[in-house]
Amino acid sequence: MSDIKLNIHEAKTHLSRHLNEMSENDRIILCRRNLPVAEIRLLPVRRHQRRLGLAKGEFTVPGSFFDPLPDDLLNAFEGKR
Repeated sequence: MSDIKLNIHEAKTHLSRHLNEMSENDRIILCRRNLPVAEIRLLPVRRHQRRLGLAKGEFTVPGSFFDPLPDDLLNAFEGKR
């Protein structure tokens, strides 16, 4: 694991380049006036994509789902009383 120390100005200027050069165990230490204030690490890579249609046939959407909402519920969503 290696640490890359960057002052905030340098990070704003070159963050993309540093992120592209990072491996999974590296981290970037952000500093303000050479004092560490935050760290950046790469997120783990998601290995599995979700498959579509896994719940197919397990439920049906009733026709009333598409009916207009009652006025009191619409007012609640819009912040009206």
